[in-house]
Amino acid sequence: MTQASFLRADKSATDLLTLADVRAAAQRIDGAVVKTPMMRSITLSEITGADIWLKFENHQFTAAYKERGALNALLQLSDEQKTKGVIAASAGNHSQGLSYHGRRLGVPVTIVMPSTTPSVKVMQTESVGGNVVLKGETFDEAYAHARELEKERGLTFVHPFDDPKVAAGQGTVALEMLEEKLDFDCLVVPIGGGGLMSGMATVAKALNPDIHMIGVQAKLYPSMYSAVTGDERPCGGDTLAEGIAVKEPGSFTRQIISELVDEVLLVDEPELEHAVSLLLQIEKTVVEGAGAAGLAAVLSNPDKFAGKTVGLVLCGGNIDTRLLANVLVRDLARSGRLARLRITLQDRPGALYKVMREFNEHNVNIIEIYHQRIFTTLPAKGLITEIECEARDAAQIDGLVEGLRQEGYTVELVELA
Repeated sequence: MTQASFLRADKSATDLLTLADVRAAAQRIDGAVVKTPMMRSITLSEITGADIWLKFENHQFTAAYKERGALNALLQLSDEQKTKGVIAASAGNHSQGLSYHGRRLGVPVTIVMPSTTPSVKVMQTESVGGNVVLKGETFDEAYAHARELEKERGLTFVHPFDDPKVAAGQGTVALEMLEEKLDFDCLVVPIGGGGLMSGMATVAKALNPDIHMIGVQAKLYPSMYSAVTGDERPCGGDTLAEGIAVKEPGSFTRQIISELVDEVLLVDEPELEHAVSLLLQIEKTVVEGAGAAGLAAVLSNPDKFAGKTVGLVLCGGNIDTRLLANVLVRDLARSGRLARLRITLQDRPGALYKVMREFNEHNVNIIEIYHQRIFTTLPAKGLITEIECEARDAAQIDGLVEGLRQEGYTVELVELA
């Protein structure tokens, strides 16, 4: 089934996805997915000037909301379809959600991933029951192969987002939020292919039409933004929010979002990194880049959200630990608590010792020292030392730099890109 084939000439996308469909999905999946907590964040509310409520979808068993839609689709298969099995193309959270619930229900699940997929994602999917097939260098090639296997083996394709049954399952996130608190001014929802936003907007606009629905995309992947605004922008690059890094949004979801979503915002990579770091520091919760996109949008648009009651979906928590470590350290550097100073010295006894005295004087802790004598443009008797250090805040680093310069040293702050 193609993406467009869901829609007949006499039907709109909103006819195929209604509040009743989402409520039916909620009944089907009840007890098999986690009814994740929603809590007000006192500290984030103070930081942003808005009343911030967080929906912790990273608490699902597979650490993402995706299993809601996957399960809703699986539960509506015929007995013959269940016996033959299902197939999907995914290197992310959809593959794990579908595999986990497929194994639980006894439905064989095949996941086609690009051959370039990190081994950790392959192992995670296999560990929850998926049969992984590696094919192609890109997602598009993996998707095409999945469609071929669908026909060859008589499997049922479960699309990660462009399917009313999947979107209905995702909409149960909003149903749970609004059953607990109906008076949101706005819900800020990450958008990749659009399944989550389609389901949530359907619920929100039916229960409280005054709720402002705001989508968020990474600036490197503004596919839905371009589709609904007509402002065509380039799409591609390495984004922290790979969970919403979709080059071609769904045709079904595009229509829902065009009708029901009020605005789509774009966020930069530093904003995503800062939001991931803040959620870990303040809420003690791990989210992936896509999961932090809503908070990133609020932080980067303070005037838009000031004084409003805002619901944010932490849609996933599957982030590589090494990448998370990099994000946290980079955020320390941006905040001024971590710095690298490049200092020009004369190559003579005691030169480094004298510099160390300045660090001691300003109570700045040294983490690492890098000495460079050869690969410089300085005279043979000159050298460059780079000192990585930490302080309580940017002002303390500024004081150290000023002190070094007053002692006659040439000092540069090595900036992050």
